[in-house]
Amino acid sequence: MDEMKIIQKTIDMIRYAYLALAQFPKSEKYAMGADIKRCLHEMMELEIEAQKKYYKKTTLQNLDVALAKVRVYTRVAHDLGFLQTKKYENWTAMNVEIGKMIGGWIKSQADKS
Repeated sequence: MDEMKIIQKTIDMIRYAYLALAQFPKSEKYAMGADIKRCLHEMMELEIEAQKKYYKKTTLQNLDVALAKVRVYTRVAHDLGFLQTKKYENWTAMNVEIGKMIGGWIKSQADKS
């Protein structure tokens, strides 16, 4: 059940990201914006894989890496002025919440071993 919650949170973050990325400068929509979208889609795909797999450790580690990429990209976008401070704060809060859920998921799998 918790796996479904994290997928829903990621979908919510993707919706928010698409609105924020639409406000990027035209030159960056198809460069950094595309990279961010790729990482977000990778996160969602890894969450689905982890939900369906019996052995989840590697997939969850890859999911954690994908989230770290999104965190760095959003920070760089904010630092370069592509992402407004309020949007950055909201997006960062979503990243933190999803990160906690991923950490809990990783810990629950480690406890099973």
